[in-house]
Amino acid sequence: MYFDPKDGMKPPPFTHTVYNALVVPRPIGWISTISTDGVINLAPFSFFNLLCSEPPMVMFAANGKHPHGHKDSIVNVEATGEFVCNLVSEALGAQMNATSASVSSDTDEFDLAGLETEPSELVKPPRVKASPIHLECTFHGTMELPSNDPKSRNVICVGRVIGIHIRDDVLKDGIIDIESIRPLARLGYRDYTVIEKVISMSRPK
Repeated sequence: MYFDPKDGMKPPPFTHTVYNALVVPRPIGWISTISTDGVINLAPFSFFNLLCSEPPMVMFAANGKHPHGHKDSIVNVEATGEFVCNLVSEALGAQMNATSASVSSDTDEFDLAGLETEPSELVKPPRVKASPIHLECTFHGTMELPSNDPKSRNVICVGRVIGIHIRDDVLKDGIIDIESIRPLARLGYRDYTVIEKVISMSRPK
């Protein structure tokens, strides 16, 4: 089948928006920030990924309508210049989902989800203590994207990774043991998947 996205993302016979199910699985950036008033924020983003390695850069994108104004993560990063990417393992799935709730900007999602914090080394936002990997980042810039709703921002936030934490118990034979972490990834609809099988391939010479 073929359809024009201008006509909407639920063409017959689809009963739910299909777009988010087209590029899967997507890594989840669990972004911790802190406001200028000192309120800690934690939110998951499935439009998230590495951008480059020299220097190491990451991105996450916030889009759509939010009942309390612009997304707190973007507001905080633009105001303070710092954030942390926390890796979501399968064991943290319920807490990650709890932090996706649309709550007021004075809500601490760490408390909301019953998560312990851990101080960062180089930035003010705390880390999710139970997360096996953290990327401490400084703000590089935001890119405004077109929005179908003039009251809503579609924005890409880019950060430079300045500090990396890897829990010792996920290291095996000099590499990260992904199968022991079981990272959670986003599919479409309300669906997620777990990375539990690794396939290695050597590049052709």
